[in-house]
Amino acid sequence: MNILLIIGIAAFTGFIAGKLFNQLKIPAVVGWTAMGVVMGSSVAGVFSQEMLSRSEIIFELALGFIGFSIGEELVLPKLRRLGKPIVIMTIFGSIVPFFIVAPVVFAITGNIHLSLILGAISSATAPAATVMVIEEVRARGDLTTTILGIVALDDAVCLILYAFAASIAKIFIAPGAHFSFFLAIIQPMQEIFGAILLGCGMGALLSLSSRWVKSSTDFFVIVVAAILLNIGLSTLFGFSELLANMSLGATIANLSPRPLRRISNIWRNSTPFLYIIFFCLSGAYLNAKLVFEIGLLGLAYTGARMAGKFLGAYFGAKISDAPKVIQKFAGLSLFPQAGVALALAMMAKKDFSPYGAEGAALANIIINLLLFTIIITEIVGPYLTRWSLIKSGEAQRGT
Repeated sequence: MNILLIIGIAAFTGFIAGKLFNQLKIPAVVGWTAMGVVMGSSVAGVFSQEMLSRSEIIFELALGFIGFSIGEELVLPKLRRLGKPIVIMTIFGSIVPFFIVAPVVFAITGNIHLSLILGAISSATAPAATVMVIEEVRARGDLTTTILGIVALDDAVCLILYAFAASIAKIFIAPGAHFSFFLAIIQPMQEIFGAILLGCGMGALLSLSSRWVKSSTDFFVIVVAAILLNIGLSTLFGFSELLANMSLGATIANLSPRPLRRISNIWRNSTPFLYIIFFCLSGAYLNAKLVFEIGLLGLAYTGARMAGKFLGAYFGAKISDAPKVIQKFAGLSLFPQAGVALALAMMAKKDFSPYGAEGAALANIIINLLLFTIIITEIVGPYLTRWSLIKSGEAQRGT
């Protein structure tokens, strides 16, 4: 089967599955991923592992676009408007899950690499499911604003955590490697700040060029070209491509908000096609045999992550003197995990596959565990979000 046929099947079947899941009030991304699971080698066998390996350029493109989309949300006036409590709650809601999940995973597996990566990924939240519930019940109020602010920001914190965790994990997993505190600090800093400098530099150039580029289509082409350059240069220099493109998006959003708004419709209408393919093919990596092996680990990860999200949001709200309703309910609305977490799982595959059999096994476990987790959190999470909004009195409908 040639690559274009694979892409066509993934796009068409994923699109249909997304629409069907929407009818069931489940985010489309879950439908795209579920269709990939069905089409994968462990179920229907339409997408073999060899075919998936030939589709890696799709994964790289999608990761670049996802990173850019996260960066677009990091607009300084917006962050100031959201206020101190949301920023503090975002930081606590991202870091606390790491410090709960990583020890739990290590206690079960004894694997430091896996513990670090899953700890970092645990901080990501899926905004799609949360936003869908808020719109469904027409929620308005302080709790609703806080939830939206946190889900818009915590994926950015997650990318930074992942960059640190992946860099340290590579030190442990490299053949013949021994732990060095110097390497554990310097290598992650190089990867992170190198990516940020690359993205900001590229963003500054694009913002400068926007003065002369009047056509929205032309500016869109330049932005896509910059994303591709960021991916290529990040791969060449060993930087985090997700972080580089997040920095690119944030720089343009702050320096040239007007040109970015002009291309918003083009961006919104063109990227879903790429995302459908990405999540459908990502789901195809599921290994049905591994699902049973990671069952205990998957449940432990899910439980530890939920506890971390709730406690992180609670303590962040308490420290920042947020209203009681936010302290009580915000954490219950941060459980869904899909898009960015799965994107980071695919990033882990790219990062660790070159490290031989151990690296490939690590990536395989991460992908399968997160696919397992997504099923749980995308079902349980929206119901808890809805319950929180109703109990807080902010839901205008569905009570």
